[in-house]
Amino acid sequence: MESGLSQHSLAAYRADLNAYSRFLINDALSLEDAPAKSLRRYLKFRSAQVSARTLARSISTFRRFYRWLLREERIDEDPSALIRSPRMHRTLPQTLTEAEIEMLLDAPDITTAYGLRDKAMLELMYASGLRVSELITIELGQIDLRVGVIKILGKGNKERLVPVGEQAIDYLTQYLKGARHELLKSTTSSSLFLSSRGCAMSRQAFWQLIKRHAMQAGIKTKVSPHALRHAFATHLLNHGADLRVLQMLLGHADLSTTQIYTHVATARLQEIHQKHHPRG
Repeated sequence: MESGLSQHSLAAYRADLNAYSRFLINDALSLEDAPAKSLRRYLKFRSAQVSARTLARSISTFRRFYRWLLREERIDEDPSALIRSPRMHRTLPQTLTEAEIEMLLDAPDITTAYGLRDKAMLELMYASGLRVSELITIELGQIDLRVGVIKILGKGNKERLVPVGEQAIDYLTQYLKGARHELLKSTTSSSLFLSSRGCAMSRQAFWQLIKRHAMQAGIKTKVSPHALRHAFATHLLNHGADLRVLQMLLGHADLSTTQIYTHVATARLQEIHQKHHPRG
C-alpha cells in the first residue's frame, strides 16, 4: 500500500483486502484475478452488513490496491474503475459545551501522578485540537514549552506546529517535573505521556481514561476522545476564529473537511437566537 498512511489506516486497509480475499475463495479467485463483477457482488454483500462510511472506505482501499497493481503492470484492467462510492449524509460531529469541557478538565485528581498525567493530556488535547493518535505518540523532543509549541506529525507524515495554551503549559510543566518520573519507574522512554508500564499509552487506554473522568464529572453527553477535538474546533469558531487558521491547526489537507464545523457553529447560533430573542 502507499506510504504516508497511519498504522490505523493500514490495519483497516489490510482487513478490507483480507475480507475480500476470503470471499473469493469459493470462486477459486485471487485478488489479482477477480473481475469487476466479483467486486460488485462482494460490495453488494457487504452493503447489507456495514455502514455507508465503512463501505466507502472499503471501496477506497480497492481503488488504491488496484491502481497500484495497474502501475506495477500486474493487471491489465482496474476492476474498481467504474465502482461508485455510496452517497453519505454528512453528520455534525458530536461535541461538548464549554461548561462540560470545564467539568471534564477539572475531574482528574492532580495530587496523584496518574491524575496529573490525565489532567495534562486533557488540557493539551483541548488546547491544541490534536487527534488521539497524535496525542499518544508525542515524544519529548517534539514539545517546546518555552516557546509554547508542539511539532506534530499528522496524517500523511505531514508536520505542523501547534500552539499550546498557558494552562496546558502549566500542567505539562508540573507533569514533567515529577509525575512523569514517577510513572517512568526503572524504564526509559522518549514518550511524553506514559502508561502504568512506563511506556507510551494506547488509544484504548486513553479512551477509557476519558470515559472514566466524564463519568466522575457527571457529564451526560457521550464523550469520546474525538469529542475534545470537535470541542476545540467549535469553540474557536464560536469565538471568532478564521476557518483557514482552524484548518492549519487541525491539520486538514482540504478546507472542505474543516467547513463542517461552520455547521456546528451555525447550529449553536440558531439555538442561542431561539432561546434569547423575543421573537425567536
